[in-house]
Amino acid sequence: MKPQDRLIVALDVESVEEARAMVAAVGETVSFFKVGMELAYAPGGFDFARELKTAGKRVFLDLKLHDIGVTVERATRQIARLGVDFLTIHAFPQTMAAAREGASVGALKLLAVTVMTSYDDADLKEAGYACGVGELVARRARQAKEKGVDGLILSPMELASIRPLVGSDMLLVTPGVRPEGADVGDQKRVMTPRQAVAASADYLVIGRPITRAADPAAAAEAVVGEMAGA
Repeated sequence: MKPQDRLIVALDVESVEEARAMVAAVGETVSFFKVGMELAYAPGGFDFARELKTAGKRVFLDLKLHDIGVTVERATRQIARLGVDFLTIHAFPQTMAAAREGASVGALKLLAVTVMTSYDDADLKEAGYACGVGELVARRARQAKEKGVDGLILSPMELASIRPLVGSDMLLVTPGVRPEGADVGDQKRVMTPRQAVAASADYLVIGRPITRAADPAAAAEAVVGEMAGA
């Protein structure tokens, strides 16, 4: 895979108009975009996902589905009809199994969210978990593989330990990536693009370091350059 094909730019903006402008601003360097909850639920958000596909772009719909099984299955089936490429679900066994049923027809790939990259061991303890991040990510990775999920969302810090557990066929997609010298913001488990690709990431999801840069196209090109050096 070419370095530029590994980059997914997160369109974490409030409106379709802002998102459309950002797609234009990054230019031909980027062909894969994440539409998260903020944009998806904005007026015209889902139509914009279709617009991107019509323009020949790849689309990652980041909705993090989690509900009773029948609801997840039906919602996943509806999303598959949009023709998007990736969809996130939470890595709970019932949720993953239901989503797998909903995505049984078509090319939609499911990515199971293991532990949010803004969480650390203390956050899990506060939420009632008896284990740390590493142990929980590994457990959810094994369960995702058993349920036939296509890939995982995990921080770059877990890549090296999880790749041997899931093998080469499962996609590892990581947020929590910040270019050299960039502010880490609200992320707690981060790496640079070069480090993440070297640690076996298939795709990197990067938002603010590109979308809030003075020159988004140049920022995206710099990230691609870092990945190429891995």
